[in-house]
Amino acid sequence: MNNPVLSWFGIVRLGLVQTGLGAIVVLTTSTLNRVMVVELAMPAMLPGALVAIHYALQVFRPAWGHGSDLGGRRTRWIAGGMAVLATGGLLASVATAWMTTHPLFGIALAVIAFGLIGAGVGAAGTSLLVLLAKRTDDSRRAAAATIVWVMMIAGFIVTTGAAGHMLDPFSPLRLIAVSGCVSVAAMILTLLGVWGIEGRTATPVQQPTRKLPPKSSFREAFLEVWAEPKSRRFAIFVFVSMLAYSAQDLILEPFAGVVFGFTPGETTKLSGVQHAGTLIGMTLVPLIGAVYPRSRGNLQIWTIGGCLASAIALLCLAAAALAGPSWPLRETVFMLGVTNGAYAVAAIGSMMSLVGAGGEKREGVRMGLWGAAQAFAFGIGGFLGTLASDIARYLLSSPALSYSVVFAAEAGLFVVAALMAVWVDRAPARGAIQQRDLRAVAVAGG
Repeated sequence: MNNPVLSWFGIVRLGLVQTGLGAIVVLTTSTLNRVMVVELAMPAMLPGALVAIHYALQVFRPAWGHGSDLGGRRTRWIAGGMAVLATGGLLASVATAWMTTHPLFGIALAVIAFGLIGAGVGAAGTSLLVLLAKRTDDSRRAAAATIVWVMMIAGFIVTTGAAGHMLDPFSPLRLIAVSGCVSVAAMILTLLGVWGIEGRTATPVQQPTRKLPPKSSFREAFLEVWAEPKSRRFAIFVFVSMLAYSAQDLILEPFAGVVFGFTPGETTKLSGVQHAGTLIGMTLVPLIGAVYPRSRGNLQIWTIGGCLASAIALLCLAAAALAGPSWPLRETVFMLGVTNGAYAVAAIGSMMSLVGAGGEKREGVRMGLWGAAQAFAFGIGGFLGTLASDIARYLLSSPALSYSVVFAAEAGLFVVAALMAVWVDRAPARGAIQQRDLRAVAVAGG
């Protein structure tokens, strides 16, 4: 089978899929969230529960990855997943509009819609990363990860800006129209991104004189991947590191308001400072790799360094909570964004490098396993961060000290993640384990 390496243009084309994916997701998790809570006066736990459904459905990522492994082609899974996601995004806006007249029916439809959103993100995102990993040269993986994630963030920025402009003055019908336009645009970007990118030779040619082995079940495929030490250890690393990465999301703005006295507008700008730092951190890894070629492929060093640097930034936030308004908070949050961005790109690049390791025809299951670990970590990270903050405030009776303890705990998680990155690198190959077991059997038999 001939699998040509993607050019830079091909990588950018696949990045269009991430742009469309980010556009729909940010509209449903951010804009609809605000409409439900502010315009419709719904309890904040409603959009929180709907977003949790979106993350919960992504536990099926390994199964969807297995389906793409069996078919041998990823394009249909990417396009099909985006179609499901676009449908879910449109239905979510219809459900939100329906809540204005029939709240119970609207909520019921929203549950279905956010289930479709989670399924679409999981199916399209898993196969997209597998295709990108298999077709990208080793020396370009960090840069490829940066390109597709920056394009996804660009989707966030463009969608929130354009949708915010078109939604004024607000009306339920206008909300549906804007959501429909975003869904159609995302589908067009996806088709432009994947059209012909796999080529006609992506389907393996069957040998007529040789009987093909039966296709394994998902359970067999999953257990085979889980038995691979690197795959299993990397899944645990992804969960721990992404838990640390996401745990500060929902407490950073309240922290700035309570301890530093920031207004709502100022805390929103603070989030913008963090996102700007994240973009810079994401571009830092490939840029330094271009200047110092020896560091280009050493994603493990970048991953470990990004985790440790993120831990230092969080410790600075812990110190900021104790120091109070005299601390340079914006600069510290910017540093957190830079370190998080560098870690994220290195981790994604490592994911792309490891996806082809181990048994053949299991790339989708591996990527699905790691994607499920990431989604699970994101789903509970924000909740655990807020829960830890509330518990600390109850026990310590000092908001500043409670935030300091929580940020320090998150720094500790990043240190554990750095140690786990070393643990992943030292995992034996599955073939080596099988040979060791065979030698043990031979010695026992002798």
